[in-house]
Amino acid sequence: MSDSLPSPADLHVHSNRSDGTESPREVVRQARAAGLGLIGLTDHDTVSGWEEAASAARETGMGLLPGAEFSSKHRGGGVHVLGYLFDPTDAPLASLMSRVRDDRLGRAERLVGNLSRDYPLTWDDVLAQRSGDATIGRPHIADALVAAGHVADREEAFRGPLHPAGRYYVGHLAPKPADVVRALVGAGGVAIIAHPAGRGMLSDEAIRELLDAGLAGFELGHRENSAQGAARLREIADARNLIVTGSSDYHGAGKPNVLGEHTTDPVMLERIVHAGTGAEPVFG
Repeated sequence: MSDSLPSPADLHVHSNRSDGTESPREVVRQARAAGLGLIGLTDHDTVSGWEEAASAARETGMGLLPGAEFSSKHRGGGVHVLGYLFDPTDAPLASLMSRVRDDRLGRAERLVGNLSRDYPLTWDDVLAQRSGDATIGRPHIADALVAAGHVADREEAFRGPLHPAGRYYVGHLAPKPADVVRALVGAGGVAIIAHPAGRGMLSDEAIRELLDAGLAGFELGHRENSAQGAARLREIADARNLIVTGSSDYHGAGKPNVLGEHTTDPVMLERIVHAGTGAEPVFG
């Protein structure tokens, strides 16, 4: 089947339903223009862009893996779990996603309140940066700071007033990675750790726990991964016959990441398609 799957495949892209800057439809069109055959739409803790992206994929002849990027924490550090082809109506998973989204909203409001002590910034300023019912997060606050002229771009906002070590920062609710993986597997999904050799590496013990919970693999093709960390995880993936993916983590104008800068081997894509039973891929 791998020869018939659309390629190249970029399995980690974001739209303005979370912290990207383009609509799901526009993301699909940009991917087609970039020469991609398939993308994974993985907005943060939401599936609200699936329908629009699927429609655009059918119109343009693109392939689409419906997915999401789930927030989690391990020993105080953030761990992002990419989920593909899961059933978004599955009760435990839907409840988990709802709790995280609700906390994101409250956290964002508290963060804006902290910022407003030193910056003339209001909650309405942040809402003006959101498209539709997109999950609000720090990128929208960053865009509001840019729009008000307080910083030049998102990068400056994240280096300055929105930095986790700064005095304005507010933490957020995030389940344990193993709980996210179990929920995804229970909903028929395929769980992959995003940029696992990036800013924080999981211990061997944590990786074993995730594998026991049903983790399918690692996103090793990603600009944030260190060469040393990726090599170590490649050894684990080879030994355990795990899925290895490559992706851009595209955010439109929100990040410098370019569509297709890393892609996923068709054999690995085929394994994801076969393993996911909660939702159907789209082959336009």
